[in-house]
Amino acid sequence: MRYRFGIDIDGTVTSPTSLIPHINEAFNSTLTLDDIKEYDLTAALPHLPRGEFYNWFRDSEAKIYAASPVSENAKNILDKWKDQYELYFISARGENVRDITFDWFAEHAIAYDHIELIGTHKKIETAKRHNVHLFFEDKHDNAVEISEELDIPVLLFDTPYNRQPIPKNVIRVYNWLEAEHWVKNEFALQNSLNMK
Repeated sequence: MRYRFGIDIDGTVTSPTSLIPHINEAFNSTLTLDDIKEYDLTAALPHLPRGEFYNWFRDSEAKIYAASPVSENAKNILDKWKDQYELYFISARGENVRDITFDWFAEHAIAYDHIELIGTHKKIETAKRHNVHLFFEDKHDNAVEISEELDIPVLLFDTPYNRQPIPKNVIRVYNWLEAEHWVKNEFALQNSLNMK
């Protein structure tokens, strides 16, 4: 049996800093990742009307996604996993950036079995429909909800905006090397025990 991984794209496979240079340029700010304490980026720009930020993001979204750097070691590790696991990318991006997303995967030669852009952060139904066994995420409430609803482990990639407490089925990792180590040791061990 090949296990299926559900994998978020933004802030997980792409660097969590991807948006910051674009924000700084557009709003003449000097934000760093450490300034982003909430998933809602407008909290880091209190002087800016929320609607203005969302209009800017909607207009800039394709450009930002096309230029997003890959998280360190993500490509190498996904390459190692492609023959061992099924890689299902499930993203809150909308269908409006479908071509940009597929072009980005092609440009960076990142392996995948399936990419689904669901246009919402509510990933539980999609993860359930695809019967994923492990999820990779950077959004705290998503990680918690997926782990609790589907009773599967979720690896939460640590960032300043997701440091709230986590339940036991959510595992905080600090980079892709730690994620690989956990999969190789804990995930493989759990599943070998389940098969006995």
